[in-house]
Amino acid sequence: MHRMTIVTAGTLLLIASAAWSQPASYPVKLVRIINPVAAGGNQDIVARAYAEQFSKNFGQQFVVENRPGASAIVGTRFVKASPADGYTLLAISNTFARTPAMVKDAGYDAIKDFVAVTKTSDTPLVFVVNPALPARTVKEFIALAKQRPGEISSGSSGAGSTGHVAAEMFARQAGIKLLHIQYKGAAPAVIDLVGGHVMLRFDQVSTSLPHIRAGKLRALGVTTRKRSLLLPDVPTIDEAGLTGFEDSTFNGLMAPAGTSRAVLERLRAEVVKAAAVPELRNRYQELGIELVSSATPEDFGNFLRKHVEDFTRLAREAGLTEK
Repeated sequence: MHRMTIVTAGTLLLIASAAWSQPASYPVKLVRIINPVAAGGNQDIVARAYAEQFSKNFGQQFVVENRPGASAIVGTRFVKASPADGYTLLAISNTFARTPAMVKDAGYDAIKDFVAVTKTSDTPLVFVVNPALPARTVKEFIALAKQRPGEISSGSSGAGSTGHVAAEMFARQAGIKLLHIQYKGAAPAVIDLVGGHVMLRFDQVSTSLPHIRAGKLRALGVTTRKRSLLLPDVPTIDEAGLTGFEDSTFNGLMAPAGTSRAVLERLRAEVVKAAAVPELRNRYQELGIELVSSATPEDFGNFLRKHVEDFTRLAREAGLTEK
């Protein structure tokens, strides 16, 4: 007599769910990585580097689609409203975590409306001053700024920009007050810094490097906990005297809330592999960008949560929120 196996509808449902949750089942069609800012910047070129590697390794096409507008809000909202199936992802930078604290109607919550995949890159900022400023170290600068409160000008590409936030963080931790001067972009801010119209700036290493090498700017420190490969002789701000200081421009990948853990981990694992490709790593290191990956999706999620909390407090104290 043959034994009969009774398969219930519930069992079939569990089997089907398990099959879908397997990472090997993803992806089966084109995947879009939405970049909510204009093409050409660090966020864009990093996203495209990973998309190219993903396409090779997954055997499915990954494309980067730029949807800029309103401080990256337009593209971010688009991904928020997309299906949580892993086929529409979001490329992010610090702006993603900071905008809701500054813009009343941002239309998204960085933590509740998305799930983290992984960090994809870190780019240190360099603290540069005009050589006319009589400070050759971080400690000397802090001492000078305490003697001249609110007089030393700091140029940025706008309120809440990466350079502005780094300068605010530095000033608060050092117990000094700087004069913030806003520009319409990084280029005019650097031009005025070189020309002596402003005295300091927290800038991308790649942007300031030619001026540093030419002696037109003086580098006092970099904002990450380890030195920049492009400026090995420049100390970190932490080791130069402001203990514990750390900031960087980061990039990462997010997905709509509800995306399965299996898909997140499958993507994260591919970022690990891509970030380890020597040719790719070297190409971006020459631009001052370090390709990285998070230990787990949750690890990146925790990093973002702390970033949101810290910046929300800073924005409130520094008056960076909309009136």
